[in-house]
Amino acid sequence: MNTLYGIKSCDTCRKARKALDARGIAYRYHDLREDGLDAGTLARFIDLTGLETLLNTRSTTWRGLDETERQAARDDAERARALILAHPTLLKRPLLDTGETLIVGRARDDYASLD
Repeated sequence: MNTLYGIKSCDTCRKARKALDARGIAYRYHDLREDGLDAGTLARFIDLTGLETLLNTRSTTWRGLDETERQAARDDAERARALILAHPTLLKRPLLDTGETLIVGRARDDYASLD
């Protein structure tokens, strides 16, 4: 089963849900704020896409970190992992986990291959 990771207040996550619903693609929704994120799932995401792809340096959460924390996350992968686990909204959204691949963000045709 596909799992869509996002946050309820994110417009792009809402659009992703509508796109999946319109295509009739089954998925489970995982709210990063309410449901959190575990270390094993994050490690799998990093293995699939890389930390640089996942870390959302344009997010409100990122801007709320002090410069020391932001620099540490840029320089040290373990520190970045710890920050993401503490603040799951540091992940780019939405994330669609198909079990085999992870689609990060949403472009118009990202879900076309799932039909």
